[in-house]
Amino acid sequence: EVQLVESGGGLVQAGGSLKLSCAASGLTFARYAIGWFRQVPGKEREGVSCFDRDAGTTYNADFVKGRFTISSDNAENKVYLQMNSLTPEDTAVYYCAAGRYCPTEYGIDYWGKGTLVTVTS
Repeated sequence: EVQLVESGGGLVQAGGSLKLSCAASGLTFARYAIGWFRQVPGKEREGVSCFDRDAGTTYNADFVKGRFTISSDNAENKVYLQMNSLTPEDTAVYYCAAGRYCPTEYGIDYWGKGTLVTVTS
């Protein structure tokens, strides 16, 4: 059974930083496209950042604007999202994802349960 478990969410003031982590069991991140998505209650889930391994390309949503960085540690089988210069508009549940390709959700096969990020003004 594949499990993706996010951590690192929490409460932060605007302008602050957070680093989200995602640990996998039953899956080797190095073999998949990996990504982060987010969802605000009442809104559709949207892509944040993803790395399509086959394409060798990192895709970032327009709102990232160089503030977020996706990375992975193959030895630890973890994926990270470093988020800087956070704004209240970044408040959302953030989901770790892995699949055949990205950035579209159609290529995602596995999802974590999410971690809540709350940015206060």
